[in-house]
Amino acid sequence: MSDELIFGQHAVRTALKRDAKRIRGLMFQKGRRDEKAQALLELAEQLGLDIRMAPRGQMDELTAGGAHQGIIAFCIAMKAYNERFLDQRLDELEAEGTVPFLLVLDGVTDPHNLGACLRTADAAGVHAVIAPKDRSAPLNATVAKVACGAAEAMPYVQVTNLSRTLQSLQQRGVWITGTAGETDQLLTQANLTGPMALVMGAEGKGMRRLTREHCDQLVKIPMAGEVSSLNVSVATGICLFEAVRQRSTG
Repeated sequence: MSDELIFGQHAVRTALKRDAKRIRGLMFQKGRRDEKAQALLELAEQLGLDIRMAPRGQMDELTAGGAHQGIIAFCIAMKAYNERFLDQRLDELEAEGTVPFLLVLDGVTDPHNLGACLRTADAAGVHAVIAPKDRSAPLNATVAKVACGAAEAMPYVQVTNLSRTLQSLQQRGVWITGTAGETDQLLTQANLTGPMALVMGAEGKGMRRLTREHCDQLVKIPMAGEVSSLNVSVATGICLFEAVRQRSTG
């Protein structure tokens, strides 16, 4: 089984605290003595993990020049959950009396965007992120680094048939809100309270036709300048936190 790399002090710290069993070993940069790196080294020693010291050049090569900040964790690959997990998660929320709050990414293929979306979803209190197995970014080291720990904390559910999954959510009473630049309804005018799944499409192309057809409502972000669209991770943050605002006030 090939190892997956997690690098960067925040991402590794989160992995150590939340899912240390997934870590096979750690590599620290020789000669690096800053306080945060030293604290991570001490935590790894307490957990009894295998520790190696290496020169910065070797670590730069392993991370393809990524900002590893002097630490790399060699981990068992992150797990993408399936439809069965999603059903179980929704059952748990129902039993708790918690209103489902989901994010659906339709065609987001850039790992940087996926990582940023996972990070924002975690901050907004989303219960799970859903994406189709095809035409979606994989969970990898880039996602983990950009997500700053959220990739380990946020359930990422990959489904075989997204349209069927949206239908299943609707049968459970989850309202499907899609984003589309050509609709007339502004994000701030829409009702984003109650059981909800927010659907974000790929940059440029937006949602696929079948995905759009399964939406209960479409919304758009008010745009005042010359720019006609936003990066998908930025747009996701705007939409999620408008939903957070509405859900916290009523």
